[in-house]
Amino acid sequence: MDSQICMALAKAGGLAALGIAAIGSALGAGTAGASAIGAWKKCYAQSKAAPFILITFIGAPLSQTIYGMILMNTIKGRLAEGWAAENWAAALLAGICGGLGMCFSAWYQGVAGAAGADALAETGQGFGNYLMTLGVVETVALFVLVFSMMGLG
Repeated sequence: MDSQICMALAKAGGLAALGIAAIGSALGAGTAGASAIGAWKKCYAQSKAAPFILITFIGAPLSQTIYGMILMNTIKGRLAEGWAAENWAAALLAGICGGLGMCFSAWYQGVAGAAGADALAETGQGFGNYLMTLGVVETVALFVLVFSMMGLG
């Protein structure tokens, strides 16, 4: 295969890592955001104070986009160091598979955040427990990031 095509495919892996991770962040933040809005609405309807801290659940999935950017920059760095064009498949697969792992981590972090937002607004208790749950789901994205970078050699 032509070396320019190989390099383009390797760079596509980096872009895939960022793009797919960002899709997950959008899905997760949107899911948690919709739930937080519903929780705030319930609070207003009951003349209760609406807890601003719910914004934490909405923003938590955004970190996976940063992890996608880190993986993209790692792939770009390998190419800048003179990484052989023949390694295009490793870069492409690391970007796609890494991006998918981060995507689902962000998405389900948003699902867990949605449940946390609803529970916290209703009870006013358990914020630390809900946040720890988000941290466990976040750990999946961190593992994917590290293992994808290790796979690049």
